Amino acid sequence: MDANKMREILIEKVTVNIGVGAPGDKLEQAKSLLERLADGRTPVETHARRRDPVFKLRKGLPIGTKVTLRGSEARAFLDKAITAKRKVLKQSNFDKQGNFAFGVHEYIDFPGAKYDPAIPMFGFDICVSLSRKGRRVSLRKLKSVSVGKCHRVSRDEAMEFAKSNLNVKIE
Repeated sequence: MDANKMREILIEKVTVNIGVGAPGDKLEQAKSLLERLADGRTPVETHARRRDPVFKLRKGLPIGTKVTLRGSEARAFLDKAITAKRKVLKQSNFDKQGNFAFGVHEYIDFPGAKYDPAIPMFGFDICVSLSRKGRRVSLRKLKSVSVGKCHRVSRDEAMEFAKSNLNVKIE
């Protein structure tokens, strides 16, 4: 453990995403499922970024839903989601910026989620953003300053954080 508080790695946010591919009843079912999984947090719609005639998509069409969790809610959700993955992640789940993402194939694998016949079998993606204190200076509008390379979270540091703090085995 570092003595320097600024070097401590924190979970900035956890984003949970369900991609449906088309608007309509299926999207509304995905929203209700996501609201139930995220303990009442209101999900937002995600929209198609570009036109794709093969999948009958046009720009701006709602095709999915997501919810962002921060703080203690994010940590609690992440613990459950990692349990659904049997506490095993791959090295390919981690990116160079120290974030990691994984998917849960069926929502009934998630601890505490019960099968509902009104909702079809959805899987969902979980993206975890890690950072250190002081990252805000690069994001603010006024007097923004870039964060040095040694202060950014690397891939190896993110893997070590997942092993030590989240009790994850990395294959």
